[in-house]
Amino acid sequence: MSVSLPETLLWLCNIPSPIGEEAELCTAVAERLGKVPLAGAIRRYGNSIVVPVTRGTGGPHVALVGHLDVVRTEHDGPPRIEGDRLFGPGSSDMKSGLCLMLDAAERRERPNVDLTLVFYAREEGPFVENELGPVLEQDPELRNVSIAMCLEPSDNRLHLGCAGSLHATVQFRGRTAHSARPWEGENAIHKASEFLGRLGALAPERTQIDGLEWARVTSATLAKGGRARNVVPDLFEVNVNHRFGPDRSLEEAKQYVRTLAGRDATVEFVDEAPAALPFRNHPLVSALAESGVVSVEPKQAWTDVARFASLGIAAVNFGPGVNSQAHQKNEWTSLPLLESGRSILMRWLGAISK
Repeated sequence: MSVSLPETLLWLCNIPSPIGEEAELCTAVAERLGKVPLAGAIRRYGNSIVVPVTRGTGGPHVALVGHLDVVRTEHDGPPRIEGDRLFGPGSSDMKSGLCLMLDAAERRERPNVDLTLVFYAREEGPFVENELGPVLEQDPELRNVSIAMCLEPSDNRLHLGCAGSLHATVQFRGRTAHSARPWEGENAIHKASEFLGRLGALAPERTQIDGLEWARVTSATLAKGGRARNVVPDLFEVNVNHRFGPDRSLEEAKQYVRTLAGRDATVEFVDEAPAALPFRNHPLVSALAESGVVSVEPKQAWTDVARFASLGIAAVNFGPGVNSQAHQKNEWTSLPLLESGRSILMRWLGAISK
């Protein structure tokens, strides 16, 4: 008996999966998919699974990819449907995408493509803790897919490529003194003033690739320093987040941040995620662009398409979740978007079938 999209999404949202606690949902998804015909055994890596749905079709090998984890958010009630909205943790980011992945495997008539589903853990944390990296390293079949679709929330827009992201701790050191006699010390916060001024004066720099535009931006997002209200601080630290387009490598981005920080600072990079090219002219991407997507846009944020792109695999962002609802209190998603997202996905898979 077929299960409706809203029923599947409610089922997903009723299984808590905050980052680091994906095991229960991973097991539940594996057990659910174990009841449908598959092309091979489900392969589990930690709290992530790779599901070979179909093989030997002669069509392209398509990977539908989604993360199981959600951020910890506040909700005034349990997962529920109110009108045309479904409320629940991760309903937009990205259990709506997981819902379409389950539907693709459970439907009676499947597209004539070699289809693989990848459900993985720890996307919402640091790059190095994300389980998709180890999954790609350990599962050789995934490194040969024709295209990967990450079903991140995009309001059914096709988001191509992604921006890279660096987080760096920029540190300024001084010397303590009593604040009544500041000339006896060196104020680390004051030493950072020129750097903070440079940050504040930065305007977004625009770059275009394949007719799509990315903004290169740098922001101070966290700061800490000081020992007491009456002590000149000897240490001040600023977390700097630098976002950059696919025209810049990680090393080029890191050198930019070092130069911006200046000689008075030390810089430690604590999270590094590369950008990804858009693959706009790839035939499978072009076919998706012509399958009813709302629009074709650059992905200004970072997503795991970059992991596939680094292997030379065309990868795109497309999902039915409401992008503005990601990480929000009382997160919700649109049921009409969910239905139309399935139609676009199935239309595309049908168009590229053999």
